[in-house]
Amino acid sequence: MKVLVLGGTVFVGRHIADAALAAGHQVTLFNRGRHGTELFPQAERLVGDRDADVEALRGRDFDVVFDCNAYTPAQVGRVVEALGDRLPHVVFISTLSVYGRWPPGQPYDESRPVAHERDDYGGLKARAEQAIAAAAACRLAIVRPGLVVGPHDPTGRFVYWPLRAERGGDALAPGRPGRPVQCIDARDLAAFCVGLAERRVRGLFNAACEPVAMSALLGACSAAAGHGPAHTRWHWLPDARLRALGITPWTSLPLWVPEDDPEIGGLLLADTARARQAGLRTRPLAETCADTLAWAHASGAVAGEATLPPDREAQCLVAPV
Repeated sequence: MKVLVLGGTVFVGRHIADAALAAGHQVTLFNRGRHGTELFPQAERLVGDRDADVEALRGRDFDVVFDCNAYTPAQVGRVVEALGDRLPHVVFISTLSVYGRWPPGQPYDESRPVAHERDDYGGLKARAEQAIAAAAACRLAIVRPGLVVGPHDPTGRFVYWPLRAERGGDALAPGRPGRPVQCIDARDLAAFCVGLAERRVRGLFNAACEPVAMSALLGACSAAAGHGPAHTRWHWLPDARLRALGITPWTSLPLWVPEDDPEIGGLLLADTARARQAGLRTRPLAETCADTLAWAHASGAVAGEATLPPDREAQCLVAPV
């Protein structure tokens, strides 16, 4: 296939480009040329900016477009207008955030209404979905991943946990040990998207791993660090305690949301049956944790600035109840 990847040099797009090239496809990257210029020398590069200049796309023919970095309907519209009647099959990378609200204890599938009316990240993505659906409804797959993790993640979110397990000592663990969590390795997301494109699959797909216990995730992080269970002493603080301490859900402690929160309590309960029927396969979390930690060592990646710093964590662990 002749493949166009919008983006392709940072994280999700990078893994999609890598997967497409590994499958023998002819890949063209369209981006601003600011990142990863040394990557994929066998791929064609088009320089542009979907906020301002998409001229490099005009008159070009592709078999499939992977849209990895559209955040607004205007960005979608510029690409659609540039490709015109040459717009091919599209795989649009969206987000579970389009649903806008996740009531506690309620698993959800792709039939849940999306929050077009909101002006936050999820609402803009929902309207971007609308824009691409209006142009390519009969040749469109929309993939809604949860938290995307793994090597080359620029956010510093998930890497917080394997690095914390490696550091050891007394560590704060959020909520209850059996609390279900979900994420998806960027490499599994990329393989799924390329498979959809190769088979010209259409539809909506939630994309995440099956829910696993937070304790299992932390255990996988400890194993990735090569330490036994005694190296890191996880102290489980209930949701109410974390709230009282002023800990910010999701950002301070990645993958933590209060289970009783009326807006986000059920965020990590996405039903992914439709994606699995369409070919989604997710690797064991132990592999993702190990590879993420190895990448962090090789690249110097650290936990994101918004995550809980060591001094604040220590204060939380000894704060009077």
